[in-house]
Amino acid sequence: MQNTRLAKLLEFLENEPNDTFILYALATEYNSLNDTENAFVYYLRLINDHPDYVGTYYHLGKLYEKEGQKEKAIEIYQKGMATARGKRDMHALSELQGAYNSAAGLDYEDD
Repeated sequence: MQNTRLAKLLEFLENEPNDTFILYALATEYNSLNDTENAFVYYLRLINDHPDYVGTYYHLGKLYEKEGQKEKAIEIYQKGMATARGKRDMHALSELQGAYNSAAGLDYEDD
């Protein structure tokens, strides 16, 4: 049986099939349920259909990392940083830069 939150989100999506928040919430819900296949479906739909929805890039990158696809994660973080710069979203840019640095092995500390 599907959980109530997921069922409600799918119902919302039927009424508003292009609502970015609903798509993002579905991706996040599937991710929290460890349903990576469906999480990827909705995150990738957001990236393809709504590339300016900046929050997607961080979470999609993290999902790629979780699945052992570091190169794809790095690519997504780079696209997200470019999008965040274009939107002048410095908070998102900072988060994406940190995730990128970590994935690329650039997050070292001085001894």
